[in-house]
Amino acid sequence: MQIRPFSPTDESAVIHLWNQCELTRPWNDPRKDIQRKLGTQPELFFVGDYNGTLIASVMAGYDGHRGWVNYLAVDPVHQGKGFGRVLMQHVEESLLALGCPKLNLQIRSSNHAVQQFYQRLGYSTDEVVSFGKRLIVDESVG
Repeated sequence: MQIRPFSPTDESAVIHLWNQCELTRPWNDPRKDIQRKLGTQPELFFVGDYNGTLIASVMAGYDGHRGWVNYLAVDPVHQGKGFGRVLMQHVEESLLALGCPKLNLQIRSSNHAVQQFYQRLGYSTDEVVSFGKRLIVDESVG
């Protein structure tokens, strides 16, 4: 798999990938999420190509205190082959190069397979409660 920065021409393929991986939700418009990312640290938005086909994506960010990962996705046909691990290693190295001391991510509590994936990569549950507040309401994308 070749890892490269996201390009605007990747948008449709990335949204298709996110839909295949069941990452999209009605309250998050994926096109708006992509546009927001392109406005903030676009160099930390990566995709993975395999034999000329986009099969993976990940958004990362660093606020000077903690790094974050969102939208890690690998095409279900290619899951279990190490592509997610390679993409996360690339993110970790990119954030470490920026001086990032700790990486955080959120996983839906019902997604046990993904929790196990991250545990195998050395991640563990932090003793925190995640809170959120929507500041901009995206129109339902159905």
